[in-house]
Amino acid sequence: MSETTKTGPSDQGLVDVLVIGAGVTGIYQLHRARESGFSVKLLEAGSGVGGTWYWNRYPQARFDSESYTYGYLFSKELWEEWEWSEHFAGQPEIERYFNYVVDRFDLRRHISFGAKVTSAVWDETAGTWTVRTKDGSLHRARHVVAATGILSVPFVPAIPGREDFRGEQHHTGRWPKTPVDFTGKRVAQIGTGSSGVQIVPAIADEVAKLTVYQKVADWLTPLNNRPITPEEQASLKSDFETVRDTLNASPSGFLHQITMRSGLEDTPEQRQEFYETRWNGPGFTKLSEHYYDMTTNATVNEEWCEFIRTKIRSIVKDPATAEKLIPKGHGYGGRRPPFGTGYYEAYNKPNVELVDINETPIVRITETGIETAEGHQEFDLIIWATGYDFGTGALNRLGVRGRGGLPLEEYWADGPSTYLGVTTAGFPNFYFPGGPHGALGNNPRYSGDQVEYVMDLLVHARDYGHDVVEVTAAAEEEWTDLVNDSAGQSSFLKSSYFYGANIPGKPVKQLLNPTGRWKLQELIRESVQNDFSAFAFSKAQDAAEEEATA
Repeated sequence: MSETTKTGPSDQGLVDVLVIGAGVTGIYQLHRARESGFSVKLLEAGSGVGGTWYWNRYPQARFDSESYTYGYLFSKELWEEWEWSEHFAGQPEIERYFNYVVDRFDLRRHISFGAKVTSAVWDETAGTWTVRTKDGSLHRARHVVAATGILSVPFVPAIPGREDFRGEQHHTGRWPKTPVDFTGKRVAQIGTGSSGVQIVPAIADEVAKLTVYQKVADWLTPLNNRPITPEEQASLKSDFETVRDTLNASPSGFLHQITMRSGLEDTPEQRQEFYETRWNGPGFTKLSEHYYDMTTNATVNEEWCEFIRTKIRSIVKDPATAEKLIPKGHGYGGRRPPFGTGYYEAYNKPNVELVDINETPIVRITETGIETAEGHQEFDLIIWATGYDFGTGALNRLGVRGRGGLPLEEYWADGPSTYLGVTTAGFPNFYFPGGPHGALGNNPRYSGDQVEYVMDLLVHARDYGHDVVEVTAAAEEEWTDLVNDSAGQSSFLKSSYFYGANIPGKPVKQLLNPTGRWKLQELIRESVQNDFSAFAFSKAQDAAEEEATA
């Protein structure tokens, strides 16, 4: 089976719905649009499907959401056919899953691979979008859905000399398909976020030396992954409807149940037992099954942090290294917490070293290594585990031009403004489920809500003979104000990448929806019940005449 569909530099014709991006959201959007009777096409920059899980193929890349809560829920047959091997599947298995889905539902014939979008321009007169790809191909569509994701544009800090390095260097978000040989090499890793904490223990035993450069320590806790037992497999299959309904209604998008009592209702001894249970629990249960006031009650949060500090100090043998690994200046939930396996233990190996770049800043990259304030060290390979341009990074790089040629990146120069995290005023027939202002929690669950909403909107427009769909400025302003004014409902600090603070020069703005999935779902229901009153509908020619008059 060929992985790549070749396209020439020509007009590819008009479709009803053009989707950009073959990740978890884009695949679902393609499936739903086709099932709703629209002509469809999907453009994907890579040579395979999976989005983040196509590009992130570094050693031990894996879910930190339970596998079965991340996958699709639209088909009971799919649920019964596919068996995840682990509670938190690794990248190769995840990529196989998305390929299975695409082929199982005959979606591959609608996908053009190697089709990196360079521009998307709104045509006022025709009421259509013209989308150009890097090879010069033109694609026309009535509606464009940019399912480009919130974690899809790798960020590399502007450290002088990076281009001069003569060894290998790779970003975790653009890892090569050909396996990287670490055997006996001197490796530098810059960054210790979610990908960084996975890769350190994965390569520690292969390398001659691993030096990890850390900017901010985070409250890492164990992922506690394990195989899914045959009994668990049988239970998951037999409980499909219950699992689906629970996940569809869950505020977090998980099967987890928050502990509905304050930490202060327990005795100190009971709290220590509870913390031990949480430490040994899987993944996000450290947040989603904790005391309900863990992120809001300073006493409980600090006690939980002290519990983790004690764990770090008991695991890491060198006291100085342990102290570097303990976060300073923020409590648990102040930043997106990573989950790891063997991360702290890796620093007990004699060939693994941790450098705090606040104490020992990186001065430059050289031809042979890295120079810090304390001197020069030679390396054969540099790993950039430095994260992403979160939320708006991919959308602002698509070359989107709305009414009057308005660039999306200019419209969002001070931060995104959206309606329900789905669309934005001045850009008719343009949608971005899974983008900024979506929700907190398990991404495929809330982005799935948004995909369903986009489809309800498009079917409504088709049923009433509307060509052009555009959210009103008033509706956009109301939702964006709600998102920004609700920032206090989130425990995340403005130093987090959820505000874009990791990108120099990027406005520090709310990129999430702190009101949660429940509020998103509530307003989606109201919008559908009110016949999408937040939108202006028109025929293409009518819209062009109104624009010319204005």
